[in-house]
Amino acid sequence: MAEGHTLPEFRLLPMKAPDIEMTRAEGGIIYLTPRQAPGDRPKTIPHCLDERALAHPDRPFLRERDPETGVWQTLTYGEAKAITDSLAQAFLDLGAGPDAPVMILSGNSTRAAMVMLAAQKAGAPAAPISVPYSLMSTDHEKLRHCFNAVQPAIIFAEQLAPFRKAIDALGNTGFKVVAADTGGDNTVLAYDALAATAPTGAVADAMARLDDDTVGKYLFTSGSTGLPKPVPTTQGAMCAMIAGQEGLRDDSRDPEHDPDHVVNMLDWLPWNHISGSNVNFNGAIWNGATFWIDDGKPTAALFQKTIDNIRDCSPSSFGTAPIALAMLADAMESDDVLLEAFFRNMRSIGYGGATLSDDLYDRLQSLAIRATGRRIPIITMYGATETQGITVVHWEAERVGLIGLPLPGMTLKLVPNGTKLEVRVKGPSVMPGYLDSPEKNTEVFDDEGYYCLGDAVTFVDEDRPEHGLVFDGRVGEDFKLSSGTWVSVGTLRPDFVSACSPLVFDAVIAGQDKDFASAMVWPAQAAVEQHVKAAGGDVARALDTLTDEIARKAAAFNASETGSSRRIRRLLVLSEPPSIDAGEITDKGYVNQRLVIDRRATSVASLYANPPGEGVVSL
Repeated sequence: MAEGHTLPEFRLLPMKAPDIEMTRAEGGIIYLTPRQAPGDRPKTIPHCLDERALAHPDRPFLRERDPETGVWQTLTYGEAKAITDSLAQAFLDLGAGPDAPVMILSGNSTRAAMVMLAAQKAGAPAAPISVPYSLMSTDHEKLRHCFNAVQPAIIFAEQLAPFRKAIDALGNTGFKVVAADTGGDNTVLAYDALAATAPTGAVADAMARLDDDTVGKYLFTSGSTGLPKPVPTTQGAMCAMIAGQEGLRDDSRDPEHDPDHVVNMLDWLPWNHISGSNVNFNGAIWNGATFWIDDGKPTAALFQKTIDNIRDCSPSSFGTAPIALAMLADAMESDDVLLEAFFRNMRSIGYGGATLSDDLYDRLQSLAIRATGRRIPIITMYGATETQGITVVHWEAERVGLIGLPLPGMTLKLVPNGTKLEVRVKGPSVMPGYLDSPEKNTEVFDDEGYYCLGDAVTFVDEDRPEHGLVFDGRVGEDFKLSSGTWVSVGTLRPDFVSACSPLVFDAVIAGQDKDFASAMVWPAQAAVEQHVKAAGGDVARALDTLTDEIARKAAAFNASETGSSRRIRRLLVLSEPPSIDAGEITDKGYVNQRLVIDRRATSVASLYANPPGEGVVSL
């Protein structure tokens, strides 16, 4: 947006203004605690569902496209209560309980939602597992690891056929398999039959035993630093997440607030992670929202589905990865119908998983102004599987890169670590510890009981902490050049990828103890396809042209930087995609910088060879 012009006002966020207490301690340690108290919360998530069903039984709860007809199918809150009561009884009959979880292998669906909630009603932890562990892995090592960690009594898969190989890899250890489509296998229990089970008083008894210490889910870490670790996610932790957000709520601040307006949420984020499962899905139940299950994803092949769903849904809130917001901006800039549908009910846009670039922020605000005459709040929440949400941007921020301030009930401890401030956190949404991992738990909690995330932050203005915090990378990813100059990978990497957008999917930065920093990049699939098409199918020529274009963008990035720690001197475009089996990338798209560097040591060596290795571009 052009400078020197008065920008339109934001649509107001119905949230309280920042009010933070900062305390300094010996050794440069800083404690940050919000002055707002946590707000209302349900007793447990299953109790919340039943309360919403009682209050508005006919309100749509879940909407999902029929995979064959494409028609939206609707499940009401009342229907969801009845189904989860029946499934909970069936799960109890099959032996599910506190020490016998229900594992979910397939992705987001109405039935998966019912299984997840019914397991919790029965007092059995739900264990949703990353779908790629079953469908993309060649060795199923991570799936077997997750299975062995929690020892489920029941395994659910929407359709049996795609998951047959993965289930067989687990061996025959007495668990029951449930599927909506059994493929004619009479050893597999049919979901519809279980959902027709007549509930008894045993379900009410099980729910009466639920409390804050009850494990509602086992969520597994992404496996970016080894095999996924099982995190017991208690009902208290999930409800504390709701209470923290409620403590910031201020509906009176929004002149357009309508208490009778039903919130429409369109979301694709997988339920095996906190954002999709505990922030968005649980939040939808708490708010009595209608949750539209997005069958699209931010990929060239699937994003059109998200666009089609936006046209139908006109969501009230929308959160996704920056790459998806970039694809959405591309589409809306040339489609006024989509633009109007997206912003018709939109209250705020959320992003996570990576930093939003200034350019994309400006494009989204220009689109919001075009559609509504106002700017739209663009916010983010920061957290981890072990902690739920920790911080949130709860004001109309004029800049990107913020992670906000701690939620009510949470305290941040910022500890000097080299040139950075390392983040530690304590609060009711933090896990009690990894399952059966006493040694690991000793490592990740400090002597005051704060969980150590391994991330770093910096203040926008340390003298005015209410302006918020900015993510400053992973403490363990930074390195020194031979000159002794530190390279901040956490800031350089996203800035470099943004500068090479939309040609680059992601990158890793190399150069420890070397004279200069280098980058290995993965080209974006859409960019590869476009260049191959332009080259008449000549893949080699297309990749050469694409590499040249990436190099030009990289050179332009260097020209805007002044220090050696911010310049990329050599570049290598990788042909082999990041491996999920090897842990180079997680299912939510996080690339493990250190592991990639170690695993691709030969490629790194070619960057620093003299002369440079094949395919290396000097900038």
